[in-house]
Amino acid sequence: MLSHRKTLESICIPVGAVLFSLILFGAFCAAAGANPFGVYASIWKAAFGSWSTFQNTLIRASPLMLSALCTALPARLGLVIIGNEGALVVGGLGAVAAGLALSTASPTVVQIGMALAGMVAGGLWIGAVGALRHYRAVNETISSLLMNYIAIALLNHLVGGPMRDPSSLNKPSTYPIAEINMLGTIPGTRIHYGLIYGLVACAIAYFLIQRTTFGFAARTAGGNIRAARIAGLPVGKLTMAICFLAGSCAGLAGMVEVAAVHGRANESLNANYGYGGILVAFIARHNPLAAALVSIMLGGILASGGILQRSHNLPDATVLVFQGLVFLVVLFSESLYGKFAIFKEPIVKAPSAPTVTAVV
Repeated sequence: MLSHRKTLESICIPVGAVLFSLILFGAFCAAAGANPFGVYASIWKAAFGSWSTFQNTLIRASPLMLSALCTALPARLGLVIIGNEGALVVGGLGAVAAGLALSTASPTVVQIGMALAGMVAGGLWIGAVGALRHYRAVNETISSLLMNYIAIALLNHLVGGPMRDPSSLNKPSTYPIAEINMLGTIPGTRIHYGLIYGLVACAIAYFLIQRTTFGFAARTAGGNIRAARIAGLPVGKLTMAICFLAGSCAGLAGMVEVAAVHGRANESLNANYGYGGILVAFIARHNPLAAALVSIMLGGILASGGILQRSHNLPDATVLVFQGLVFLVVLFSESLYGKFAIFKEPIVKAPSAPTVTAVV
């Protein structure tokens, strides 16, 4: 079990990194001619200022929670996977295909079918990355990054060709999912049920990693893979299972975007939620429960892009600059762990043995 000093360190360093990122972002805004404090106030107002704006934040947080698990789960095994965007895209395509194929079934069956199809598609996509890593020793970071571009190219090909709805002229899209088969909203709100999916997935992932023998084996292999092999742990099976589960979470995020927001697959499915999930996972230190909270924070920042453009004459992509600054500072902060004396355990000296004088 982690000591309270280590726990405090794991909280203070990421929080400090975010605060330092705010300072850098403020300097960027000042250089662009905007008042940094006014920008911060606008971000707060657009993200958390009222119940209406907070709902927009939660809507954007849903796919971030799910896509963050695509990086957080393999990290417990020592893998750095950044193929979240590709898994999300193919998950959305799989969900659309299932939704259209099951269109005559009941709404419950259609929604379950879309969720399963999205999870299987995303799982197989990242599972392929795990297979390349285990069987061919291909670096998982590079292969997962390149597979993002393959997924986006596949999306463009399918929505512009075999799956295209002829009525979608200016923006090629697939045929729409029937309104009755769409994910509804939580009663009394504009928040769709994808938020529930994200929260439940984060809770299950935390339980799986921290409270099961499977999670213990994964963490053991992540700590020392050579020792894990010597101990007889099935490292190959663990790699494939973790990668499939990680991809299935991102694939479910694609299903949520299709079935709750867009209603069909098109270029809007490639909305950078997968890349945002990478940032969430690193800020949360790959903790699934912390990822849920960080997703809400980042969702609020994404929701504020429009107001920064209208109120401060800043480009809508300014929020992407902030994301990039946070990511760089968080990566740098990884080198600070174990460097601060305040977080180190005090060294307790063992009592010296009493001196025995021989009596002659």
